[in-house]
Amino acid sequence: MSKKRITRVYTKTGDDGNTSLVFGQRISKASKRVIAYGDVDELNSVIGIVRSKNSDKQIDELLTTIQNDLFIIGADLASVESDKSLRLNKKRVTFLEKQIDSYLERLEPLKEFILPSGSETGSLIHLGRTVARRAERNVVALMETEDVSKLVLIYLNRLSDLLFVLSRIVNKNTNEPETLVDFKKQ
Repeated sequence: MSKKRITRVYTKTGDDGNTSLVFGQRISKASKRVIAYGDVDELNSVIGIVRSKNSDKQIDELLTTIQNDLFIIGADLASVESDKSLRLNKKRVTFLEKQIDSYLERLEPLKEFILPSGSETGSLIHLGRTVARRAERNVVALMETEDVSKLVLIYLNRLSDLLFVLSRIVNKNTNEPETLVDFKKQ
């Protein structure tokens, strides 16, 4: 497969508040579809920041794989269902589930809620988790009116769970204590 080269960054075609989907259909930049794939793009960028701060090669390889998956999910969301064949498959969800199970084995079970904190990398992973949850919510909103692969929703749900676990792993590996929620401070 030949790679398509990007020769220009600006096209001026979006100056009217519309954008093109993968197969050329024009829609508003405020549409639920654009919001959903924008959130996925933002999540991908947050993971890029995490990778720039992370020193664990195994986690970096995992995050690189996830970034690639998110790019494919963004392409899926930027295509109307009738325009494309499904790109994301169930194996990608199973992959995330295996990662969650593997990393959970290295952690003590949680007995209480924890605050999103810890090392800089751990905190950034928590930020990624919250962006994943927002992307998930906006995919649900899109699914209420348009056809979207259910696997996209499931993948984002599992990814937010994995990011929670990875934040705990990174904090454990850097000897950062978990901060428990103190309900007595109310």
